[in-house]
Amino acid sequence: MIRWTLEQLDAVAAALADGAVLLLPTDTIYGLHADAHNDAAVERIARIKGRDAKPFVVLAASMSQLEGLGVRMSDDVRAALSEVWPAPLTAILPLDRPIAATRGASTVAVRIPALPWLRSLLEKTGPLVSTSANRSGEVPIQQPSELAQALHEALDGLLDAGRLSGEASAIVDFTGDPPRVVRQGQLLFTQKVWKTLRITL
Repeated sequence: MIRWTLEQLDAVAAALADGAVLLLPTDTIYGLHADAHNDAAVERIARIKGRDAKPFVVLAASMSQLEGLGVRMSDDVRAALSEVWPAPLTAILPLDRPIAATRGASTVAVRIPALPWLRSLLEKTGPLVSTSANRSGEVPIQQPSELAQALHEALDGLLDAGRLSGEASAIVDFTGDPPRVVRQGQLLFTQKVWKTLRITL
């Protein structure tokens, strides 16, 4: 298990490019991450988590990266998301074609994270799978020391940024009209998101 710091993003990016599965902090919780296009790495994460065929969330550095994935959004939806992102908001959007991370689905749950260093990493790596660092059905972790031993042994490395808040992201489904809140995040933030959507859409 290799441990990196925030000053070693080039090494982290190189490991992900080689197919590594890493524990990384996000703007919500610690998660398992891998190249969103790497079938073997994505399926490895699924095995580590004991997860069924459900798709994974994808993190991206920018709108242009999302469009490169084949994400489709209307001008109104793009404008609304541009008002909110980068932030702990996960948006479910249509996709031109499935990618490894979506595991056959024609929609994708995506987020542009609030952390500047994480967006810098994503600029180096391209979009990454991001999923909570726990077996399916168990409690997500807020710091690396909480990682179960079995998961610790299954990973290639980690980046330790201390304890995180553990607040889950809000999730909004934009595949229907009107958009639908799937999961509330932090209350005041979710209220801001909903206000922005009402004004923009």
